[in-house]
Amino acid sequence: MPDLRIISALALASMVQPASADVSAPRAGELEHMVIQDCGSCHGLTFKGGLGSPLTPQALAHAEPDGLAAIILDGVPDTAMPPWRPLLTEEEALWIAHYLLKVEK
Repeated sequence: MPDLRIISALALASMVQPASADVSAPRAGELEHMVIQDCGSCHGLTFKGGLGSPLTPQALAHAEPDGLAAIILDGVPDTAMPPWRPLLTEEEALWIAHYLLKVEK
């Protein structure tokens, strides 16, 4: 059964205005490393799930980049998903969302 808190967060996040996913090449490398290390520590190093839900393109097929970026920035209340807004810009969160939707892990 799907986690209704995550579905609710995705629904709320879909109201977020689109942002640009432009980041510099060096920053993109740093973000990719962060996704693998930090996100992978909860979502599994192969992104097939762990403490957190799977982050494979198949598992995220229903998600919109802007919605994922909002979840990355603001977290999901009452879950282990923390807000990353203190460490990431909106553009960086959107870059991560696009990365997760396209990269096969």
